[in-house]
Amino acid sequence: MKMKELNELAMEELLTKRRDLRQESLHLRLQQQSGQLEQPSRLRLLRRDLARIETELSNRARKTEEK
Repeated sequence: MKMKELNELAMEELLTKRRDLRQESLHLRLQQQSGQLEQPSRLRLLRRDLARIETELSNRARKTEEK
């Protein structure tokens, strides 16, 4: 997911997407621990997407504080 796409999402959508990605990340980590993970690269992509979402959320929070 690109930052441009995240900029266009509403706050509620970002929060929902963050929750979904965290949940998926948990499931993938559990699969990894049990040796059933088919795509290890998916974990890396999830972490990056989560970081992008967190960055966008913190940027928006900072902007609202400035106003």
